[in-house]
Amino acid sequence: MGDRDLWHSDAAGCRRVPGPQGSGVDEIISLRDVTKSFGSHTVLEGITFDIPRGATSAIMGPSGTGKSVLLKNIIGLLRPDRGEIWVNGEETVRMREKDLYRVRRSYGVLFQDGALFGSMNLFDNIAFPLREHTRKSEGEVRRITLEKAAMVGLLDHLKKFPGEVSGGMKKRAGFARALVMDPELVFFDEPDSGLDPVRVAYLDELVKKIQEETGATFVIITHNIPSVMRTADHVGVLFRSGLVRFGSKQEMLDDDNPIIRQFLSGKAAGPIGMDELATEDTDVERELVERAELRAREQVEQRKRERERDVLQV
Repeated sequence: MGDRDLWHSDAAGCRRVPGPQGSGVDEIISLRDVTKSFGSHTVLEGITFDIPRGATSAIMGPSGTGKSVLLKNIIGLLRPDRGEIWVNGEETVRMREKDLYRVRRSYGVLFQDGALFGSMNLFDNIAFPLREHTRKSEGEVRRITLEKAAMVGLLDHLKKFPGEVSGGMKKRAGFARALVMDPELVFFDEPDSGLDPVRVAYLDELVKKIQEETGATFVIITHNIPSVMRTADHVGVLFRSGLVRFGSKQEMLDDDNPIIRQFLSGKAAGPIGMDELATEDTDVERELVERAELRAREQVEQRKRERERDVLQV
């Protein structure tokens, strides 16, 4: 964050607070005045903050406050109407698709439902990015896939298909796939969605352990406060299209802002009501998964044809 400012949304009844002077924080992602609307409805407005490198940052807020839309803007599935997004010193909003594709290869993403391909077993799901984006041999693909599967405790289930395993296993398979390219950045979109409290706690332990082991930057989109307390080093809160605050977890706990206090306490009385608009957009994610699954099927068919040709030549 250095000497840059953290902006607090006027719409949320908050203030502008300067970031710490000379903090020496090495940011991996910087957002400046990011604004996104769908039709006449503004989902994000003037979002400005920095995400520190090599730590876990969580973005929280009531349902429908644009958390997933923010994530999709950061990773380039959506483009903001205004503002800048910097990743590792490169501004991505105005990037050509070819360059954005290159930057995205340094990302791993775990979507809400794991986004697994139903036609592929867990091994092939985890291995998919290696086959899609690298020229590694099948032996190397197998070695890396087994290594990541072991990290999330799935070695005994790799022949199963997504429809044959629990929600927790799907999440872990999605997590392993997000890690398979050794990304510098890993994004999680509501990773606890659909899980019971025991499996959420297990996943949180896994997230914390793997972040510490890899030193990667983890960015988690969630509204699960206990999960954030277990995993995050830094926390941001969104409300009514604005950023209420982004800072260390302790700073968030000490903040007397009424929005933050109500959200953390879960009490009904306060500025957060029941009429917040649902703005999370899953169409882009669904289209991305369908496209990727089609490519995966085409790859499998191509490999079959290549093997058949090799056999005939022998």
